[in-house]
Amino acid sequence: MRPSGRAFDALRAINLETDVNKYAEGSCLVKFGDTHVLCTASVDDRVPSWLKNGGKGWVTAEYGMLPRATDQRTDREAARGKQTGRTQEIQRLIGRSLRAVTDLKALGEIQVKVDCDVLQADGGTRTAAITGGYVALVLALRHLVQIRKIKALPLIDSVAAISCGLHQGQAVLDLDYAEDSSAQADANFVITGKGGLVEVQATAEQTPFTRAEFEALMALAEKGTAELAAIQKAALGED
Repeated sequence: MRPSGRAFDALRAINLETDVNKYAEGSCLVKFGDTHVLCTASVDDRVPSWLKNGGKGWVTAEYGMLPRATDQRTDREAARGKQTGRTQEIQRLIGRSLRAVTDLKALGEIQVKVDCDVLQADGGTRTAAITGGYVALVLALRHLVQIRKIKALPLIDSVAAISCGLHQGQAVLDLDYAEDSSAQADANFVITGKGGLVEVQATAEQTPFTRAEFEALMALAEKGTAELAAIQKAALGED
């Protein structure tokens, strides 16, 4: 039995609320159970210096956790003077995931910055950030089409992410903190709407896991991200 009582292949309650920030060109409050992440997408007419006059745009991300996102308060990273390695890893993952489904040439010399701020953490903050960050990105790109900065949405696919793990010997979908902290293995999968793999992060926490166990995790991830893709479409009002 999972601590949450969910079936082994069940997602947490997922909610994607759009247009939650009046200023950002795109925004989404994503909830994976008790993990809540505010994603905002901001448009910038300036691309990084190394892309200037290259005819291509850029999509990047920043990630952070509020001091009381967890059960114990943590100092803001700005107060410490630098980001942790974990923060840098996660924001790079979010950026890579969003760029994987964006036609940067069609975007032109425009940059979209996606900020993912964790309001409350209960496991799976990076996967929630990618899933909600994609929705915020789409809304920002729609804004660019609406104001005629670009002719059409420069997207080649959708993208979502989910965690899976081995908990008490069972492959389970969408780990919350209780499961993640005691899992024998955990993995994060970033998968496009067409089923393409963007990134897989898998780690044995106790003993090595087998190929068969990994394939069980992969099958759950494919099921979970397909469900997330449908939720993304509904939130965006797509057929």
